[in-house]
Amino acid sequence: MVFVDPYFDKNIGDLKNLLGVKSSEELKKVEPQIVFANELELASVDIPRTNDFNELLLIHKQLFKGVYDWAGQIRIIDIKKNNADAEFFLIVGKINTASDYVFAELDKERNLQGLPKDEFINRLAYFYDQLNYIHPFREGNGRAQRVFWTRLAKDANYEIDWSLVVGDENDEASRIAAETMDLSKLEVMFAKIVKALE
Repeated sequence: MVFVDPYFDKNIGDLKNLLGVKSSEELKKVEPQIVFANELELASVDIPRTNDFNELLLIHKQLFKGVYDWAGQIRIIDIKKNNADAEFFLIVGKINTASDYVFAELDKERNLQGLPKDEFINRLAYFYDQLNYIHPFREGNGRAQRVFWTRLAKDANYEIDWSLVVGDENDEASRIAAETMDLSKLEVMFAKIVKALE
């Protein structure tokens, strides 16, 4: 049986979208521009700070509205990075259960509020890895996560400057964390980009 990705448009060689683009190259050029504009609207959309899976779903929906008709929806197929050697992310059937667990644990830790910087970075790396492995969306997991963790960090009196992440640093640190349970590279990355708010 041949696997068919219901999200994929073979005519353009990329994901089905609402933009009417004619090629993968065009999608890769236009999609980030739309997502950036949608991200700028976040403040006026006023997504509640619930620090849970529903908040993440609403963030994804806002970021990718007008781009994908499944914006804000949990993926329906198993996926992995575009690399033959890559491990699969969490299977679809476990996404809701795993998300419930991770966000319940985050809640038990008071959404990382009141922590000194070193401990905040340590726990942020842990939860970032957990949520990254769940990878609930067909596309846009990293971008939705960055918005979510930036909001959570601000409420904990920290700022995350994602612009300081260089090249494949995040992908490599995330891969190592997922495959070996070694969070040290994620911790190094966060130590560089997290600072306490004045």
